[in-house]
Formats: sequence, structure tokens, C-alpha cells
Amino acid sequence: MLKGNAAVGQSGGPTAVINASLAGVVKAASKSKAIGRVLGMRFGIEGVLEGFFLDLGAEDPQTIKALRNTPSSALGSSRRKLKEEDLEPILQSLRQYDVRYFFMIGGNDTMDTIHRVTSYAASQGYEMIGVGICKTVDNDLFGTDHTPGFPSAARYVALSVMQAGVLARDMQRVDQFTIFQTVGRSAGWLAAASTAAKRDPSDPPHVILLPERPFDRAAFLAAVKKAKDKYGYCSVVCGEGITHADGTPVSASQTRDGFNNVEFGAMGGTSAAMMLHRMISQEFGWRGEFQVTESLQMCAADRAVPLDIEEAYGCGKQAVRLAEKGVGDVMVTLERRSKRSQPYECGFGTIGLKSVANAARPMPNAYIGKDGMSVTGAFLDYVRPLVGELPQYAALTIRRVKR
Repeated sequence: MLKGNAAVGQSGGPTAVINASLAGVVKAASKSKAIGRVLGMRFGIEGVLEGFFLDLGAEDPQTIKALRNTPSSALGSSRRKLKEEDLEPILQSLRQYDVRYFFMIGGNDTMDTIHRVTSYAASQGYEMIGVGICKTVDNDLFGTDHTPGFPSAARYVALSVMQAGVLARDMQRVDQFTIFQTVGRSAGWLAAASTAAKRDPSDPPHVILLPERPFDRAAFLAAVKKAKDKYGYCSVVCGEGITHADGTPVSASQTRDGFNNVEFGAMGGTSAAMMLHRMISQEFGWRGEFQVTESLQMCAADRAVPLDIEEAYGCGKQAVRLAEKGVGDVMVTLERRSKRSQPYECGFGTIGLKSVANAARPMPNAYIGKDGMSVTGAFLDYVRPLVGELPQYAALTIRRVKR
């Protein structure tokens, strides 16, 4: 059994449960006979470059336990894209701290980082095992049924859209439409999740715009008018990354991160929700509102799903178990084992890091309605066990009293 220290880091956007995965790694690694110290990378791979590590083994056990219910990224995150010239100083830093077990919690780009660092170490004759722990609210990681962080973000979106819809229904003499924008550059999982509480066609949302389908202005406005005529208002949900047929984003965002991804929530651009608001107002002259709550979708701990917390924690522990067995260059995955939505059963699996880094996971066609602006029953069967039980609000029978 390989002996040495372990280093764990967090990368990319936060979630409500990413710290639960961190707690799982620390808990399992502290009990390992192969692992000495458990080190935390401050600000992800940047901390390795700077030699900035935290001694997680010295933390109060109660603090580590409390991380399971703490949102955001306790170690600090990073969106630094690795350059070839970074690899040697990273290896030197890891050698100095005798790091033989390398764990990172993140998405596609994070898995690419682990793969490149451990591959370079192997090429230099330095034995080190790297295991990735899946994370993203977007739910677009290849090879896993869903990602820790998605269920809680999905619940946040479903509750927000449902509650904003109740308000819009009752305020329709003031505001005739509402638009809610979700996180998701190229996948519409979160936008689709807004339907989890929908029980009747009149319930919000009425129109869903997914990055998987090109935006059609005429079809969109027709759907909005149809819903308004039928229900008195229209509830719209859009993914932040929706694009026109030619691939240009509906938003006017210009800012990009270190991986050349458009940052839809950054300053310097106009959100898709704002652009849709303008289209509706200009076309019909209606008053409405839009909500863009990017960071809240990512770390609203008050709406975290217990199932999500447990799975995130379990993924962290599973990563250590795999590493102890010498299994490296893989990401821990979640595998749904139940064929029906209830009872829900899920276990752990693995997929090669390179496969995750080079692939995406958009919503399958079977989950998207024929009109491209709704979801199917198959998607509801998929998402409802993840978000947990949702409240149902009362509605009065609207019938005018005769004299």
C-alpha cells in the first residue's frame, strides 16, 4: 500500500453540499493506515502552486462535522486553467509535502486538472494516486446519474419558481409575466427542474427555454401569449446559456473565465432573462419582472436536500476508499439502481477522468417535450426523487358570485 500524505482541493463554482464531500474525504483519510497528514489546498490548484496548504487533521472534529451542512467552498475555490509550465512547480510542491494521494472536488475542468497532474507525476517517476469527486449544480458531468449539488440547486429552483408563480398569479393585474433564469451554460437540467412542483398545466412554469434547443423568438412569444390568454399571466424559466439557431447567446454577456467559458452572471453583459423581458414588453406592452439568482442557486443551504448531503459526503469517503485500493485516474460517480422513481436507490461507480474532461452531458431528447419548451414525464420521474417532497399551496376557486 502506497504511504504518504493526502491533499484535497475544491474547484469551480460552489454548491450547497461541496463541503460535505470535503468532510467525507477528511473523515475517511484520517482513519486510513496509508495516509499520514490530510492537507487542504487553499484556493484549489493555486494553493498547490503557492505551497499554501491547511492541516485539516488539526481541525476540531466538530468543525469537520459541521462542514456537512455548510455551503460554499470552505477551502476556497479557483478557476485557474493549467498551463504546461505549471506542471513542474506543482509536482515540486506536492513532493515537498510528500503528497501521494491527490483529491479534488469539481467538474469537467477539475477532472482534467487531476488527470494532467497525476499523468505528469507518473512521467517523472513520482507515484501518486488521483481521484476526482463529482460536483456541479449544472448536472452536466458525463458518466454519472447526477452530481452532488444538483438536487439542492434543483430544489431551490423548483421552490423559487413555484413561489414566484403564486405571486405572479395573484398580481397579474400588475405584472403579466415573470422570468426566472437558472445556472447552466450548455445544459438545461436546472431550468427543467423548475417543473418538479408542477401538478397542473396552470401551475408555473408555463414556458421553459433550454440550451439544448435553439431559441425561436416567434415560437417563444406565441407560447407566452397563449399562456397569458389562458392563465392570466405567464411564468417563464430560461437557462442562462440559451442561444439562437446560429449559436449566438440570447444574453449579451461578453465576460469569459480562464477556460474561455462565458460568465453569464458577470458584469459587463445583459442576461438572457433581461433580453427576454425586453422582447415580451416590446411585443405586447406588458409589465413583468425577472429574477437572476446565480449564487443563491449554488449555495442556498436552507434548501439543501438531505439526500444530496449524504450522497456528497459518501462520494468523498468513496474517493479515499478507491485510492487506498490503488484505483486512480477516476472520478467517483453516482449510479441509480432503481428502475422506477420510487423507491429511489443509488450507489457508487467510477469513470475515467479523461472521459469526463472531454465530454458533456446535455439533457437527453427523451426528457424534452416535442415543443422544445417543456419536459416529459420521464424527466419528472428522474428529478422528483432528487429534490424531495415539495409543498403544495392552496388556491381559491375563482367564481364570480351572482346577485
